[in-house]
Amino acid sequence: MSSSISEPKPEPLLVPPHPRYEKVRDINRGSFGFVQLAKRRDTGKQVAIKFIARGDKISKSVEREIHNHRGLHHPHIIKFEEVFLTENFIGISMEYASGGDLFDYTVKRGGLKEDEARWFFQQLICAVDYMHTKGVANRDMKLENSLLTGHAKPLLKICDFGYSKSDQNDSVPKSKVGTYLYVAPEVISDRNYNGKNADIWSCGVILYSMLVGQYPFERPEDKAKGVTEHQKLQNVMKRILAVDYKFPKQVKISEACHDIMTKILVRDPNKRLTLQGIQAHPFYTKGLPKNFFAVNEQLKNAGLPPSLQTMQSIDAILQEAKVVPGSDDADLDEMYDEALADCEDE
Repeated sequence: MSSSISEPKPEPLLVPPHPRYEKVRDINRGSFGFVQLAKRRDTGKQVAIKFIARGDKISKSVEREIHNHRGLHHPHIIKFEEVFLTENFIGISMEYASGGDLFDYTVKRGGLKEDEARWFFQQLICAVDYMHTKGVANRDMKLENSLLTGHAKPLLKICDFGYSKSDQNDSVPKSKVGTYLYVAPEVISDRNYNGKNADIWSCGVILYSMLVGQYPFERPEDKAKGVTEHQKLQNVMKRILAVDYKFPKQVKISEACHDIMTKILVRDPNKRLTLQGIQAHPFYTKGLPKNFFAVNEQLKNAGLPPSLQTMQSIDAILQEAKVVPGSDDADLDEMYDEALADCEDE
């Protein structure tokens, strides 16, 4: 008779009790690690903490994620709080948005009315404009990475900078990253591409998906019996390259909405509507507060809060996180064994 023992769930805030944070509950888990809702012991403020195992998982992409996120301070971007170490994990503490994500919000409603979709799109583009001004391309813009506050009229906040690239610190985007239902044609076909132009395409996919309640380049036949995931992927990629999408007849949208969609979802990134063009378009400007653009300009010109964790502190923590506690002794043993072997060979 055999029995299986499941791995105990890691509790980095409980064992031992963390001096600053108290766990509230688990939020989600993925290949990257896991996220927990916690509250600060001193203020009671709730935060979301992303935990990544120390050691090999602390990669260049994790470093980029933290560096790029830290440099962004905007009301429509999840706020970076700090990074810290526990015995077995690095923790990335950030603002908690209690309203879930835009994907679930859209699915539950079977798509959104144009005015509500515009409201979220206005916030999204506002944040992307700020982000691009700061030299960061997200490269994974999607409904699932657009979090919402718990207000009756939710505010949108971009999260997850795991695939982001910075003009100042990173190379030209080459890798085909992102979520395939949202990726721009040039990400599929070109060796080098402009990550900021690709972000604009993904914002167009988000707008379409909010309005229709489904993705522009996915079809019902992709989910038919016998269609493999690889075949589905190939079908979607072909439609993206051909910009093959249309609005269902039952979805009623204005001429302005249709016009902006046709100008964003353009294969040639150099002919795609720019952020400036989007923000000047009648679909986008409808219902905007008078000081909307002035406030965003102030945010783009503002510095980071002086209380923000320093890059020196963050980099020191990242370096320490690459070492798994207890591994030093094993490394010394291995070096000792190798030295003995060398002596025997002499």
